[in-house]
Amino acid sequence: MRLGTRLAHIGIFLSGFLLLLVWPCGARAQSEQGPLPSPPKFEVRRLPSVPHPGPPPIPEQEIIQRFAANEDAMAQVYKAYTFTQTARVEEFTNPEGKFIVTGEVYTKPDGTQAWRISGRPLSSLKITTLTMEDVRTIATIPLFFLTSKEISNYNFLYAGQDKLDELNTYVFQVKPKELSRTRRFFQGAVWVDEHDLTIVKSYGKFVTEVQGEGIRLPFTMFETYRQNFQGKYWLPTYTNSDDFINRPDGSEVHLRLVIASSDFKLEQPPPPAANSSAGPGSGAPR
Repeated sequence: MRLGTRLAHIGIFLSGFLLLLVWPCGARAQSEQGPLPSPPKFEVRRLPSVPHPGPPPIPEQEIIQRFAANEDAMAQVYKAYTFTQTARVEEFTNPEGKFIVTGEVYTKPDGTQAWRISGRPLSSLKITTLTMEDVRTIATIPLFFLTSKEISNYNFLYAGQDKLDELNTYVFQVKPKELSRTRRFFQGAVWVDEHDLTIVKSYGKFVTEVQGEGIRLPFTMFETYRQNFQGKYWLPTYTNSDDFINRPDGSEVHLRLVIASSDFKLEQPPPPAANSSAGPGSGAPR
């Protein structure tokens, strides 16, 4: 199935509000198909920052432990693929300015992933100054997995259930217990499919003790969609972010970042799936 027509989009304001963004979009695709298109304009509603939903049908800690176990498998499977990744920055000026760079993501023998740029980047940016180092930094920031090892670094707050097209999901707010000068932590929200108990979407930012370190562009809030592979693995394939920069005359320019992955090829056998009590795709494939 191709990603459908409606998705919910929830963001968290640190000033004390949970921002719920809703637009027509999709929720599921086959691994052979391309990434989601850029979503259209969205509507904004405000909700209290501390939700008071009823309890989920299974204990919250069980959901967290099971999606973390699934994340362990996702992190391994993700490195078994090579794929094409394109980063695009758009200035909504008149005329519009764009920066586009494409490359292949692959896993090196030491287990780390690298991005091999294909050809020269194309740029018609009018206002923004963008280097390849900036692009490499931005392209790696949205990729994270809340593995069994990582969840001890976070506090989770159950925020209720949400319908993403045909998917029913549990929503959790995620906040790091402590900040560090040496690494970034995720702060935002994750959507967990109630069937597979695996993360299918995330929205938030990456924080350290030093604000803005290493990023010269204003992009801070990243929305990441995942696609279903082999009927059981949900891997990140599309990230977007919107922000604004000020011109010398005081006016604002809207910027958009899109990072899209496609043409996935399985270069090495994936690790064995975990058992059905905690592994990805528990239950019948959909």
